[in-house]
Amino acid sequence: MGAVREVLGLRLDSNFGMTECGAITITRSGDPADWAARSDGSPVAWTEVRIDAAPGEQVGRLLTRGASQCLGYLGQRDAYQACLDADGWFDTGDMARDDGRGGIRITGRRTDLIIRSSALKVPALEVETVLEDHPAISEVILVGYPDPGALEADRVCAVIVPAGTAPTLTELTRFLAGRQMTELYWPDRVEVVPELPRNAQGKVLRRVLREMVSEDADGPRP
Repeated sequence: MGAVREVLGLRLDSNFGMTECGAITITRSGDPADWAARSDGSPVAWTEVRIDAAPGEQVGRLLTRGASQCLGYLGQRDAYQACLDADGWFDTGDMARDDGRGGIRITGRRTDLIIRSSALKVPALEVETVLEDHPAISEVILVGYPDPGALEADRVCAVIVPAGTAPTLTELTRFLAGRQMTELYWPDRVEVVPELPRNAQGKVLRRVLREMVSEDADGPRP
């Protein structure tokens, strides 16, 4: 974000939307200059958002409804209805938390959730965003792998494409501590790859990475 301002002389804003709903949230001119790095914005005037979190948790299901929401999926009425509750709230499939200024911060897709043995949900997207600032990292994705000490729970692996010499797990956790990220979100393990697997549209295939790291789930690595 700092590079955008420095090189282009432009303010960088963030927004979130879906094909089914159009624009949902956007950062505003009155927000802090770096707010797009910490928020996906507040709802547009014609849309409502709701975070459905369990008691005591900050992260929950992101629901939305509004005037720009589509009427359904062509030929798939049941599939669309399954996304709605009785009050018309549409389940986006994303997880989010309150950004502290009346907006939201997307923490990842529900299908990509990493849930520790404590039931804590690790916001992979947030951790990835912080780690991308590490000078020794070109790209990084967090994925879960089976926790040998807890049934149906995950540990966290950081899959890294390095920029030069790959950082160690100790270096990563020290970096996250310096950014004041809670230790509960730190990776337990690091895997280094030359490139991330992607589909034809360029989207990272997290499933492939999960399968890769799950093949050798013996615990933390240096």
